[in-house]
Formats: sequence, C-alpha cells, structure tokens
Amino acid sequence: MAFVLPNSTRKFAFNRADHVGSFLRPPTVHQARKEFKEGSLDAEGLRKVEDAGIDELVGQERAVGIKSISDGEFRREYFHLDFIEHIEGIKITNNNLPGGKDLAIPVISVVGKLKHVKPIQLADYEFLQARIDPSRKEVVKVAIPSPTMIHFRGGRSSIDLTSYPNLDEFFADLAAAYRQEIKTLADAGCKFLQLDDTNLAYLCDFSMRSAAAGRGEDLNTLPRQYAQLINDALRDRPAGMTVGIHLCRGNFRSQHFAEGGYEPIAQVLFQELDVDVYFLEFDTERAGTFEPLRFLPKGEKVVILGLVSSKVPELESKDFIKARIAEAAKFAPLEQLGLSPQCGFSSTVHGNKITVADQWAKMKLVNEIAEEVWGAA
Repeated sequence: MAFVLPNSTRKFAFNRADHVGSFLRPPTVHQARKEFKEGSLDAEGLRKVEDAGIDELVGQERAVGIKSISDGEFRREYFHLDFIEHIEGIKITNNNLPGGKDLAIPVISVVGKLKHVKPIQLADYEFLQARIDPSRKEVVKVAIPSPTMIHFRGGRSSIDLTSYPNLDEFFADLAAAYRQEIKTLADAGCKFLQLDDTNLAYLCDFSMRSAAAGRGEDLNTLPRQYAQLINDALRDRPAGMTVGIHLCRGNFRSQHFAEGGYEPIAQVLFQELDVDVYFLEFDTERAGTFEPLRFLPKGEKVVILGLVSSKVPELESKDFIKARIAEAAKFAPLEQLGLSPQCGFSSTVHGNKITVADQWAKMKLVNEIAEEVWGAA
C-alpha cells in the first residue's frame, strides 16, 4: 500500500483510494451458482467459473487504479454467512435465497461450543495472492465478517445456554476462533485484513438501540464489549498486517436498514478499537456529520471516507466530493483521510441496483479524486 503515517506506533501502510471489497458478480458466476444449486454443476466446476471471473476482475481493478486487490466476494452469497458457517458451533437457518419479496432474513444461532476447525479464507487468499503485481504496489485485501455478527441480532436468546451459561466464555471462544483464522492468513503472508461490521453502526440507530435494549443489552457497555471482542480477536496479529474495519448500515439491493451518526460510539470506535483503518459511510445524511472524527487520534489512524455511493447509478461530482473531503478535514487531519465508496457494490450475490459500467466509473472517480487531493501513490 502507498502511504505511511510517520507518527504511528504501528508503521502500517494504506491507500488514499480504496474500496470495501465486493463487486457485482458477472453473469457466468450467477449461472454457475444456479447450476450448482440445481445439482448440474459440482463444487469443482463452480470454483473454476469463479476462478475465471476473479481473473477478469483483477484486470478490471487494475485498469481503474485499484491497489488493494479483492476477489469481489465472487465465492460468496452473503458477505458474512459464507465465512461464519465454517465455525463449529454455528447454525444458520433461512439461508435458502428464495428471491423476490419472499426473501427470508438468515438467522445465526450458536448451538454448541465455538471452534475454528479448518482454514476458511486461506485457499481464496492464496489464489488471489498469486495474481497480484507487487511492482505496482498491489496488495491482497481479505475481507471477513466482524465477530460481532454472531451476537448482535439474536443476543443471549440465540446462544445455547448449555454450551454457554456464561457469555464471557462465549466471547472468549469466539475471539479464539477468529485468532486462529487470522493466524492462518498471517502465516500465509496476508498483509491487509478488513473486518465488515454492521453492528457498531446499528448501535447509532435509535430504533435498533431500542430493540437491543429490549433484548436485555446494556447500551452503555455493549460498544465497549464489542471493541474488546474485536481487540481480543486481533491481539496476536503480526506487526506487518494492516487491519481495517468497515461499518455498514445495510447494503442489500441498494437498501439500507439503519440511520444515525457515529456520535454514540465515536469515542470507543476511534480510541479503544485496535485497528488501523476505518472505512466509514458518509454518502448521505443517514450517516450524520463529520464531527465524530474529532475523536480520531492524531497521527495514528486513518479514516477512509465513504463518500461515493455504491447504491445509486448517478456519478458524483468531483467538486462536491472534494468539498466534502475539505469539510471532513475540519475535524481530522487531511493526511489521515482517504476516499472510497460507502460500501461494497454487492454485499450479497444479488448486487445493488447499478450496472457494471456504473461500478467501474465510480471506482475510476475515487482514484482520480484521491490523486488530485493527495497526490499520486
């Protein structure tokens, strides 16, 4: 990656222009997944089609100037479930993707002791690592769901009481499972890990805070408990691994599910969470103002401003985005900021209501603005 903060205790590097990770799946991948579900294509055949799609994607990322190379989450249906389901002790129901208005919301339950039993992202990382060009300062971006995804929606009622009479043991086992996966990736050479988290953002939404309180959660302590969980999961990461976190208010078929600025969690988010880079939504009023950025430690961490929408096809004005960056810089130093879309273009296999051409035009715009504001990498 391109830029290093000189005053940071961790000499991590980051890109001024970045993205959240997912891209629209090509028709070949959609068709192959359909045939796989129908039984006319086996897992090996599906993976070969995904491989070809990812090979093409890498070239498209390179063409618009992307340095943090993603596989677009082409091998996933949901950004989180296809990872979480491989942790022992997890059960997922309503994960049948019926489509249309009858689409059921998948439910994550803890039905036994949590355990990391096999590498989850290793093969996908190694496939992508073999395709990047280090001479272009490229790095593989591995995006995995935040461990909070296994707790927030269901809370205590979704966790087997026999397995975990004490929730402290649940959080400890969950963090340990993540540490093992992160170690597997680190040992293979992974330099850039991103955690995708909806729940810290949901704790900025009044209605979702009320629902969480109704489930018995203490809203004064839950953000800090989640920060401790994430820190515990990351505690053994090597010095050479940059870790980012993306906060999302929902991104299903261009819909969002939560609103509210970062103020309720800002101090914990920026000062207690042990990550290097924050990918934060700021594309509409639903994400609030830039004022919470005042909690960003000076010279230590980076916020990638999600100012370009992945939800709508209209291409943003350069002048408008530059003005928004200047506004953000009133609350955090410009050298600690970067630019990206506010979320992925396809957090689930369904994709957002944009075209492939829209997607790449937006990524090209992000890169051009970043070069004009901060200079070329």
